[in-house]
Amino acid sequence: MKYIVFILFTVMTNAAAQLMLKQGMMSLGPISFEGTHPLLKLLQIVFSPWVFLGLSTFVISMASHLYVLSKVELSFAYPFLSLAYVAVAIFAYFIFREDLNGWRIAGITFICVGTVLIAQSGRDLGGRDLGGRGHDEETASLSSDKIQSGIVR
Repeated sequence: MKYIVFILFTVMTNAAAQLMLKQGMMSLGPISFEGTHPLLKLLQIVFSPWVFLGLSTFVISMASHLYVLSKVELSFAYPFLSLAYVAVAIFAYFIFREDLNGWRIAGITFICVGTVLIAQSGRDLGGRDLGGRGHDEETASLSSDKIQSGIVR
């Protein structure tokens, strides 16, 4: 559980990137490839300020996620990324005036409950953090020398 700050940073940067990409695409208006080479249009999109900032934020989010994956189990860390859906839905409601109806609120509730259950699974009665490497390193991963020699135990 001590890496939860990094996991939440990953979630929030992922959500922020989505919001920036949406803002960027709204500022560009409807995309049309008529009269423009598709590669030039793609470059115009990628290098528009909001889209570029959103893509850059995704890179930061991914770097944070890689750090988290080096510290905790994938089955513990990955489900937390679903909280990005929650953050995006809430911020999109306030920023872009997108609909937040009963079905979406119910879905958000289920996501939050599921995430809390997963977070609780990272605790052990003995106080050991199962979100970290809670099992034998030798059986948890394949070393490059084992892969190269073709011996996987």
